[in-house]
Amino acid sequence: MARLAQFFDRMLGTVAEETKSEVGASDTQGVLDETVPTVAEPVSSETDIQEDDTMKAVETITSSATQTRFVFVHFMVGNTYPYSIQDWLDDIKLASSYLIDGFVLNVGQEDWQRDRVRDCFAAAAQLPSTTRFWFIFSFDMTSIPGNAASNVSYLTAYYQAHSGDARMFKHPRTGGATVSTFSGENCTFGQGSMENGWAYVKGVLNAITPAYFIPSFFIDPSRYNGISAMDGAFNWNGGWPIQLNAGSSRSDLVNAALNQDNAYLQNLTGGRTFMAACSPWFFTHYGPNTWNKNWIYRGDDHLFVRRWQQLISMRNQIDIVQVISWNDYGESHYIGPIKGAQPNSQAWVDGYPHDAWLALNSYFAAAFKKGVYAPVTKDQIFMWARPHPKNANAPESVPRPTNWQITDDKIWAVVFTTAPATVELYTTATHKVSFNVPAGMTKLSRDSEPDGGMMGTIVRNGAVVAECNPIGYRYESRPGVYNFNAAVAMS
Repeated sequence: MARLAQFFDRMLGTVAEETKSEVGASDTQGVLDETVPTVAEPVSSETDIQEDDTMKAVETITSSATQTRFVFVHFMVGNTYPYSIQDWLDDIKLASSYLIDGFVLNVGQEDWQRDRVRDCFAAAAQLPSTTRFWFIFSFDMTSIPGNAASNVSYLTAYYQAHSGDARMFKHPRTGGATVSTFSGENCTFGQGSMENGWAYVKGVLNAITPAYFIPSFFIDPSRYNGISAMDGAFNWNGGWPIQLNAGSSRSDLVNAALNQDNAYLQNLTGGRTFMAACSPWFFTHYGPNTWNKNWIYRGDDHLFVRRWQQLISMRNQIDIVQVISWNDYGESHYIGPIKGAQPNSQAWVDGYPHDAWLALNSYFAAAFKKGVYAPVTKDQIFMWARPHPKNANAPESVPRPTNWQITDDKIWAVVFTTAPATVELYTTATHKVSFNVPAGMTKLSRDSEPDGGMMGTIVRNGAVVAECNPIGYRYESRPGVYNFNAAVAMS
């Protein structure tokens, strides 16, 4: 206990007057959300999973022809203005080491983005030929114009240069070079309708290299059968409970339904591909003088893990999972390192790395690819929480985000245990919640405490076998800005 007290003294400073917590040192209140027992059989064949000191999963390289399930991550090229080839190589190697199969490169109309993409492919050319890592273009049609036939040149500028590259993802169904979009449902390319417009685009791309088109159109999926260009669809919003708002009932909020995929699957006939979205969080905070985006989606109830479990359970209907995102700092769902050029999001991103989510993601990515969860061979804790109470006041001009009411003031934890153990979640050295957990993966939560921190331990036979200490984290009662991002840490 002395060691814990020293930790919190360093992190929080001396507290003038100690107040009694709702949860004391001997209390066992809290929420044990779900336990997934340890798996008897390891992942085998195509993917061998091992656990090292950061729970990094290592994938054995085999022919891509044998792989039928893929995990990509959305990558904002618009945030890479200062990137060098080495920056790209570092990101590619990092992503690959955590079982990411490739980047979905979100590209816009700016000339410099084509230069960064060229650097990206140059970096990938340095990889061993046995490394499985590919790229998909996601044409951002909120940036690229799509009214005139000539606008297709923005797309062919990328496609002509790289579609034949070995690192361009060729979908196993047809071998076509895979491309996607963000939006595009209002683009006609001078052909009179959206349906004709994208058929025209598909024809232009096919003349260069046969294309495989999996767009994210924000339309009723019942229209899919009338869009001949589509080889599949990506449900961009599927990873968040976007139906929630400040008027939602408590029963609708807790473990909110994630059921948007059903309409997509029902309308993707003829063997067309479904690409599913998975995301850990969503918070954006731009005022009307910039992008005028200021809202949250509920990321509570271990959303990232719940969504992955859902996708793994329905993996026979899904070819690709696209994790949102690697580096979209403006929307707070990045799982890659904080680097490059942020889109004026420093106020809520700097100091809040999400690297632990990347490590956590690899466990589920492996299970999605193989259809079985790897056995837990290392005791480990993952924890995350917001920086301040949801109803705290901050002295800034941009108000609290829309739907701020729908989140809970809690610490969320996911623990992996090799054998039964006691998990202790702290907000101060003397305010803890204890849980007895079996072997396997367990989802836990407890209330946050204003001006407290967060810390977690796994204790077995009286000894601490894992400890998560995000030094510097403080749940601020009087924040300087509204920040509904997450502080994420792991042991």
